[in-house]
Amino acid sequence: MAPPLASDSSDSPTPPDVFIDKNAGLDYWQSVGADVDSMLGGVPSAGGFSSVSRIDLIGSRSFLARLGIGIKGDRCKVASALEGGAGIGRITQGLLVDIAEQVDVVEPIAKFTQKLVGRPGVRHIHNIGLQDWEPAEGLRYDLIWVQWCLGHLTDLQLVAFLRRCQGALSPEGGVLVVKENLSSSGLDVYDETDSSVTR
Repeated sequence: MAPPLASDSSDSPTPPDVFIDKNAGLDYWQSVGADVDSMLGGVPSAGGFSSVSRIDLIGSRSFLARLGIGIKGDRCKVASALEGGAGIGRITQGLLVDIAEQVDVVEPIAKFTQKLVGRPGVRHIHNIGLQDWEPAEGLRYDLIWVQWCLGHLTDLQLVAFLRRCQGALSPEGGVLVVKENLSSSGLDVYDETDSSVTR
């Protein structure tokens, strides 16, 4: 039976994030393919979401350009970046290795990160969940990018993760980018398919 959706009524005070099950989420991601359509929830027979990936990367590159990060014009590359919840490294390969000297990756599913092993620009691959990731002592990032994965963290895990990110940012203008879908109802919604919450 599916857990209830969040509501404003007092008879349903349980926040949906309590239903997040790390193991159920890992099982879901282990069951899907290591390709763009699987990462974005696409249905290959319907054309998938490959075109969304291209448009998303263009928008992300444009966003960073407004912050002065990039490779064209007067923009600058950053020394060190991290992609949290990287999946197959769609953002790492399509964006971060172009605009950062070194990229670290955090992704719990090892089959997804296999394509990143030995990739120029990829420094460290951490096959652990965001809730378990701890930044290396003394290592600072100019850019931390987290996209479409924070719904797998409970509210408490999310706050703790963001605090660790804050501590891992370069004090000279480090940037944390969080790119997530939002619930249009204003209420958190639990998805039993991959055991995640849209906030």
